[in-house]
Amino acid sequence: MSSLHGKVVFITGGARGVGAEVARRLRRRGAKLVLTDLDAAPLAELAAELGGDAHVLTVLADVRDLPAMQRAADAAVARFGGIDVVLANAGIACFGSVLQVDPAAFKRVQDVNVVGVFNTVRATLPAVIERRGYVLVVSSLAAFTSAPGLAAYHASKAGAEYFANTLRLEVAHLGVDVGSAHMSWIDTPLVQDAKADLAAFREMLARMPGPLKRTTTVTECGAAFVKGIERRKKRIYSPRWVGVFRWIRPLVSTPLAERDIRRFTPELLPELDAEATALGRNTSARTEALEKQ
Repeated sequence: MSSLHGKVVFITGGARGVGAEVARRLRRRGAKLVLTDLDAAPLAELAAELGGDAHVLTVLADVRDLPAMQRAADAAVARFGGIDVVLANAGIACFGSVLQVDPAAFKRVQDVNVVGVFNTVRATLPAVIERRGYVLVVSSLAAFTSAPGLAAYHASKAGAEYFANTLRLEVAHLGVDVGSAHMSWIDTPLVQDAKADLAAFREMLARMPGPLKRTTTVTECGAAFVKGIERRKKRIYSPRWVGVFRWIRPLVSTPLAERDIRRFTPELLPELDAEATALGRNTSARTEALEKQ
């Protein structure tokens, strides 16, 4: 029997992508799930797939809204008696240079990816402490590296990593473990939408040095997350080579390591900005639609 059998797992951004994949895998291990998202239709479909109300509680909630996240946490405790694991997974990206990107889009990324993590943890932490549970904050390889046109995303994921590092120190004596997850490009709606919208992004990805151009499947990433959750890991990497970048982080920002990126940036960054301007947005159409709900 899995160590997660009967455990209550609270997942933000649970309707699609990695959140949904982790939910499916945890449910097969006997976990009870609390799934939050803004996307109602896929959230309801996933809940039905996973067994409905007996095993899954769904809550439409914006991670930027602390009272909404508190209501979700309270509903989880009322339905299942507590919370054992929190996966702060909700995240978005925006594309465009610092000179071109819509300031509102830049701020929205920080609000979802950093403030949203804080709100998720703040709302659920008392219940997690009560059960001496585990918190997993989704950061990224983007916390260790940089790419032009993605300043908002890199800043937010570095912030998420250090939030997790600090939280780990604060709650260790309470029996709570905290991890951060770091992934390369994952074949999620976030990356799919960017590829569909922006030819310059596809070209930029193709010209990235070495493994930085590779895209990992949602299945592989979900498996790594669940294995890490079971082991209450301090850090989860998907693929495993991502962990190398944590150790060589000072070298990644040297002129030699940045040589290839510096070569294509003068050509591709203006193209990326021009495409975003033509679209009239710096985020995906799906993100824009959810924002207007």
